[in-house]
Amino acid sequence: MSAPAKSRIVIIFTGGTIASKLDSEWGGVVPSMSGGEILARIPGIRSVADIVVHEYGTFPGPHITIERMWEISRIVSQYANDPSVDGVVVTHGTDTLEETAYFLDCSVDTPKPIVVIGAMRNSSEPDWDGPRNLRDAVTVAAHPSAQGLGVLVCLGGVITAASETSKTDTQDLSTFVSFDFGPIGRISNGVVFFHRRPLHRESYRVGSLPSFVPLLKSYAGMDDTLIQACRQNECSGLVIEAFGVGNVTPPAYSALRSAASEGLPVVLVSRCPVGRVEHIYAYEGAGTHLHAAGIIFADYLNGQKARIKLICALGAGMDVAQIRASFEWADASGTGTPL
Repeated sequence: MSAPAKSRIVIIFTGGTIASKLDSEWGGVVPSMSGGEILARIPGIRSVADIVVHEYGTFPGPHITIERMWEISRIVSQYANDPSVDGVVVTHGTDTLEETAYFLDCSVDTPKPIVVIGAMRNSSEPDWDGPRNLRDAVTVAAHPSAQGLGVLVCLGGVITAASETSKTDTQDLSTFVSFDFGPIGRISNGVVFFHRRPLHRESYRVGSLPSFVPLLKSYAGMDDTLIQACRQNECSGLVIEAFGVGNVTPPAYSALRSAASEGLPVVLVSRCPVGRVEHIYAYEGAGTHLHAAGIIFADYLNGQKARIKLICALGAGMDVAQIRASFEWADASGTGTPL
């Protein structure tokens, strides 16, 4: 009896620490390894799947822009639409990995597994975690149960949903964590275990990119200077990280209310790492008045993810009412039942 055919997995190499090594000329660690060079240092990985290499670049995480995310998204979509491809893996710098992963989750509509991974140690270190993470990612992307779960992030043996995960530690190998809901699965010794599905996900037909969507963070004594500066620079939308359950200072409230009244999509999240925003308090600048003024409350998203989602929604041509419905899905469903 012949052995079953291996899954065909495309790996898109974009750079990051997983592609980095110590460079004496630069005086530090820089991304410089090609995908082929990385794979050559992982014995047996081609026995896991039939691997196709796509060399996108050797960019550090902070060099990945929204434009590059969109370009990567289009590349992923092309491969996902190829009947001969079973899944896609994207290697990436961890600094902006969660943003690219969520951009892909919002913009690539496919049941095929897409797994985004990186490394916290570079290849010049003895405990380089790149080989394990890449082998795990290929294994997850080839797993039948990964179908229909959206974009996944897999580092340190932990599998999280792109819509839920965040980088939480500057150096720990298991830095990507879903504070609110925990992992959706794990991989141990090449065996994949899935515990649940992502709580919520949706995709958008992004046709263009808005030019300027800033992210602001509330702080004690915040005035309206930054909000007004964003408006003067013709922002297409605005995301603000509010205090606690969803409150801002009185000057910020006045500026945000004015912006929303003029049709600007203003999305509010909490600067806290856990929990959702609510319209509970009713003093000046509190959530009740913000929501009544037309501010959009983002369910279970941090600031950087809310910005990515707003960019995709605007890029899909959605109006403010449609954007609100997209962000406030938990209120619409009542309980946030997994979809």
